[in-house]
Amino acid sequence: MPASGVRAAAIAARLSDLGLPARMEEHDRHTSVEAEVPESLTVDLWREVLEAVAEADQFGLLATSLNGRALWAVVRKTVPTTGDVGGPSHQR
Repeated sequence: MPASGVRAAAIAARLSDLGLPARMEEHDRHTSVEAEVPESLTVDLWREVLEAVAEADQFGLLATSLNGRALWAVVRKTVPTTGDVGGPSHQR
């Protein structure tokens, strides 16, 4: 398994251990991790969840009134060049 897959699997396992069953998906340039987020999480659990996804190259929270909340994280398969780096405003 490539290093990106190992990192993504570790993030998914940590989220699952925190009670947020996560699923992984392989893509050409990255591995993604997604988990549904319940409406009520304690502050301490949020901290642990954020620590887990902080290991990813990018992460975010998608919240809609129709589908609830989904946490996502992306681990790139290659190291980006300087011109290819997505900053905080980069959206998937």
